[in-house]
Amino acid sequence: MGKHELPPAAGAPSRSGAIVRRIFLVLGLLLLGVASAATGFAIFEHKNPVVAFTQVFVETPQQVFGRPSILVLVEGLDYDYTANDQEFSTNSRSDAIWAVNVDFDNKRIYQLSIPRDMVATLPNGTQAKINQAQSDGGVREAKQVIGDWLGIPGFDRYVILRIDATKDIINAIGGLDVVVKSSDCLRYKTGCTDQTIDYDDSWGHLHIHFKEGLQHLDGPQAVAYMRFRHDWCSDPCRIMRQQQVLHAMIGKLKGDQVNTLLHAGNLLGVFRRDVQTDLTDRELLSMAAYFQGIPDSAIVTNQVPYTGDVDLPNYGDSLVPDVEARTRLVQDMLIAPPSPEVSPDAMALAAIVPSSVRVDVVNGSGTAGAAHRVATMLKRAGFTIGNVGDAERSDYETTEIHEHSTVTFAGAKVRAALPALAKPPVVVPDPTATGSPPPPITSDVTVIVGGDLATAAPAATASPVAAVQSH
Repeated sequence: MGKHELPPAAGAPSRSGAIVRRIFLVLGLLLLGVASAATGFAIFEHKNPVVAFTQVFVETPQQVFGRPSILVLVEGLDYDYTANDQEFSTNSRSDAIWAVNVDFDNKRIYQLSIPRDMVATLPNGTQAKINQAQSDGGVREAKQVIGDWLGIPGFDRYVILRIDATKDIINAIGGLDVVVKSSDCLRYKTGCTDQTIDYDDSWGHLHIHFKEGLQHLDGPQAVAYMRFRHDWCSDPCRIMRQQQVLHAMIGKLKGDQVNTLLHAGNLLGVFRRDVQTDLTDRELLSMAAYFQGIPDSAIVTNQVPYTGDVDLPNYGDSLVPDVEARTRLVQDMLIAPPSPEVSPDAMALAAIVPSSVRVDVVNGSGTAGAAHRVATMLKRAGFTIGNVGDAERSDYETTEIHEHSTVTFAGAKVRAALPALAKPPVVVPDPTATGSPPPPITSDVTVIVGGDLATAAPAATASPVAAVQSH
């Protein structure tokens, strides 16, 4: 201390202490300003402040990835048991395979499931079940084989779900409410009252005793329900159950935000322990913030069908893919999905005269008479009915409305005349509809009746609408 300086008075603040307090004051004001800005934005946009905060201060996926969408390979690993009854997955095959298109620009997610028993060609030229690629060469070979099989340039990222990932995630959020369904109900939505799913496989550690209907499932129960395929429907219905549980998980995570927040620590622990991915923390944070609150209708799921099965040497019963359907699904879900329709204005819909809209109705549900019942309903609503017949296939689960007209919102006008469905049909604009519709399409709108509409359309109607010959 200099000879002319006096010691600070007792209790007087030191200069360094004052500086520290000023720093904290500035930081506090800065944080208050940030919180106020986010809250103000939330009030203005009618959003949750947490959602608003992330949307203001977290980068968008377009900024992070520098592209409008990415393709992600998601695999769930199969597993076996040691002599001591311990699970292991060393050199395991893929138990679940999803090709996922994360569409940032349109805020949609497309998930295409691939049955694990599909026949594919390995890098050495031999044929095997497609899930063998993961066992032979890990995720690198799986990405190559599955990408080639789909006919896409490749995957941008991957996510591997280890043995207990799904079970632990479901337990971490307190279980799920799932409508348990038998294969009949999954495939045809008929004959599914009071049926049970009973199966015991001690070697595979799979014990299922479920009755159809809404049930609360914990992690092991939900995974058992997803794994079950020992009935006539086999892998296709197993994939449908996987998609059921996936939608239930997403619904609970986004619908019960308080529950999700309370279990955030558990979820983070599950992710670090059970998930392997090359997505960075920055990428994950960006996508989590961007897609929170995404509606269920923006998550599109489907699976690649098959035409038959073969006895593949060393692999046994294997599935032969429906190449034409696979090409269509890859195009519509992974390469160039149709842009979401613009929400129609109520006045614009009211201005459309139903009789000015010509509608073809085709049956894609497999339910006899469904197209005629829907056509009769639309005729009563004033629409002009064109051709009524069968679609090119009969396994449409959900109804589709294809719009060929130059009349804006013609498809939405037709949709408004149909019965309310749990998932409203998507109106798909025909990309060739410039000017007048090209032959052989002579209608403004084509309704492809799916299983959902087949059961919703009234069974008792007037005489069926006669099919009109194509011009």
